[in-house]
Amino acid sequence: ALAAPTGDVDLVHCRDCSHLFNAAFDPARVEYSSDYENSLHHSPRFQTYARALAERLVADYDLRGKRIVEIACGQGDFLSLVCELGGNRGIGFDPSYTPGRGLPGEPAANISFVRAYYTEAYADVRADLVCCRHALEHIAQPIPFLRAIRSALGRQSAAVYFEVPDAAYNLVALGVWDLIYEHCGYFTEASFAEAFRRSGFRVTRLASEFGGQYLGIDAVPAAVADEPKAAIASEIDRSADLAPAPADLGSLVAGFGESYRAKVERWRRILGDLGRCGQRAVLWGAGSKGVSFLNTVGAGAEIACLVDLNPHKHWRFVPGTGHEVRPPASLAMQRPDAVIVMNPLYAEEIGASLQAMGINAPVLVDGPE
Repeated sequence: ALAAPTGDVDLVHCRDCSHLFNAAFDPARVEYSSDYENSLHHSPRFQTYARALAERLVADYDLRGKRIVEIACGQGDFLSLVCELGGNRGIGFDPSYTPGRGLPGEPAANISFVRAYYTEAYADVRADLVCCRHALEHIAQPIPFLRAIRSALGRQSAAVYFEVPDAAYNLVALGVWDLIYEHCGYFTEASFAEAFRRSGFRVTRLASEFGGQYLGIDAVPAAVADEPKAAIASEIDRSADLAPAPADLGSLVAGFGESYRAKVERWRRILGDLGRCGQRAVLWGAGSKGVSFLNTVGAGAEIACLVDLNPHKHWRFVPGTGHEVRPPASLAMQRPDAVIVMNPLYAEEIGASLQAMGINAPVLVDGPE
């Protein structure tokens, strides 16, 4: 873990479309193999969100007895949910898929997985819904990727649902721990909708999701590929009301560096105070926020360990700092002096877990500044 490779983040803002991206990103540094683990579905709070989203998609698109394709499906937890709720058939694409590593239970017979990236080579795979959640921000050239999906759909009338982190959360709420190397692009409402318009889709819904941390977009093919370009343009134009003009993020972008440094220094002082008092905290959440936090603030022995609900992370170590990841139950034996919570949306859930274990340590919640 201490020898894990690193990369630079040179965050750039496009004044034309409001997109943010890492100009120093090198795709060769990132590998999505069976060792990649980022599932959030072990959290009851996240399960509630995922189920509500799946129910909405099933209802809006009458997905009953239909064919669902999920790109970057992980271990297929969300795909399984959509198929279960509507009696649908599913196929998931993800090179990191590992049989048996999803939520408990046997995979349904009506779902199959392809351990590969989705490309135009799979254009013969028919779909009534194509969904892709938290993958587009990992793709250095998102528009060619979206155009490949549009081309693969051809004359199909499939609906499309994509979900990404909302860059406004990084800038407005100072969600700075979400700035990670794997995320090479940070979408605003404007840049998200613009990417789909340029790729031949008509945006039908664009909404903030998961407490303002995510953006969700519903779209349909604007026109079949062999129709006149004028017809395609006409279809795209009709989605203009759902594609906001680029927001004036200039002042937020201009002040972000200073705000970022101030937040990092504040947490360094908090950890420093703990260390001087001989106290040790645990950090709840070994996902991207937790890993980014520890490496950015340069955390050391003042953090005893991390805890996480995902069993596939237990007894492993955080890249960069080497902190161990343990199951929450381990806290009953090694009681912390404080608990740091990375995501305020999980604070209530975590507080209930701590109370059930009889742990009364102060909970320090990172959240909007």
